[in-house]
Amino acid sequence: MVSVPLGIYISVPFCRTKCSYCNFASDVFSRAVFERYVQRVCADIEKASQVAAEMGGQFERQIDSIYLGGGTPTVVDAGQLERIFNAVRLQLEVEPGAEVTVECAPGTLTAGVVESLLRCGVNRVSLGVQSFVDCEAAAVGRLHKRGIVLEDIARLRAAGISNINIDLIAGLPHQTAESWAFSVTEAIATGVPHVSVYMLEVDEDSRLGSELLAGGTRYHAHFVPDEDATADFYLAACEMLQSGGIVQYEISNFAREGFESRHNLKYWTRQPYFGFGVDAHSMLLSDSPDVEAVRFASADSLEQYMSGGASSPRIVVSRRAALEESFFLGLRLVCGFDLKDLSEKFGDEAIDNARAAITELVEGGLMQRRGDFVSLTAKGRLLSNEVFQRFLSPIKSSEAVSSAVSR
Repeated sequence: MVSVPLGIYISVPFCRTKCSYCNFASDVFSRAVFERYVQRVCADIEKASQVAAEMGGQFERQIDSIYLGGGTPTVVDAGQLERIFNAVRLQLEVEPGAEVTVECAPGTLTAGVVESLLRCGVNRVSLGVQSFVDCEAAAVGRLHKRGIVLEDIARLRAAGISNINIDLIAGLPHQTAESWAFSVTEAIATGVPHVSVYMLEVDEDSRLGSELLAGGTRYHAHFVPDEDATADFYLAACEMLQSGGIVQYEISNFAREGFESRHNLKYWTRQPYFGFGVDAHSMLLSDSPDVEAVRFASADSLEQYMSGGASSPRIVVSRRAALEESFFLGLRLVCGFDLKDLSEKFGDEAIDNARAAITELVEGGLMQRRGDFVSLTAKGRLLSNEVFQRFLSPIKSSEAVSSAVSR
């Protein structure tokens, strides 16, 4: 069996402020908690092989990507950040040229922090900009201004880190077609090689989403663009970024040639990854011939995680479930999935069962087919969740879907 290098995800759930749109397991905590959290994460990394064995997953010590997300990992002390990376390198074998990404909030990249990132081997930084319009950023709790973002990019480049991603959100309060075009234009003008564009998620897991659902006015909810406008913003960004040489390769991600996120591609192509920290998800290939893979996640609150609380139940990914994941995760990619490859892996009969749905979605303009490759159209990407459901069995676990498509 050919071994596949692991991707490592490490959650650092600490923020300077909790943004109103955020539905992640992150928040503002006392710095007194940071040290205990780092100790716990390092301990979990040390026992990773044991956890993999308990879960029935294959454990590969070779890793080719590390991703620190949050939260804002750069709010912890430089020494604590370095200890996390040291724990990884002590227990695992980081391949030369591995992609090492850290998410950063603009304004946290002091000279000392940048030096620490370099000592940790970081070669890619993702900046949570969300908007280059200062009033829009402030309305959702962001603490930076446009000028700070530009200064941070210049500081990173001067230090030798040029592989930079900018996150933008379409649908923020007070956003207009003109202000959105300004943000996208600014992102292109910075010359960064990667941009992620997300449409505002409206659900009860964020303060802004909850207020929107309730029809209230807190958190500037009454200034949020409607769904049609947000969809128009997204489509405009796709066209503008394409024209600027930043090509879409996934529903929310755009890159200059050769700068696609290798770590995130693991999620969409069903390669193994191991997560550490609060609400961190893992997917390991199974050591059983009857099971394709296993999925599991740590406790989704800091209190539960620090107290050793129970993680989510292990999810066994059967061959049928693996095929479903191959469909809906593959459809996230602009290139789509290859029916011939899936047929060779899962059998012609399994693929035949999906052909009716594929034909109907192609006729409905949500999918397109080029030879054996099937992918979403621009319209299909806007309605991707509805398309994905066509490839899921009625008993598909919502936890499996959530962990498989997590950002």
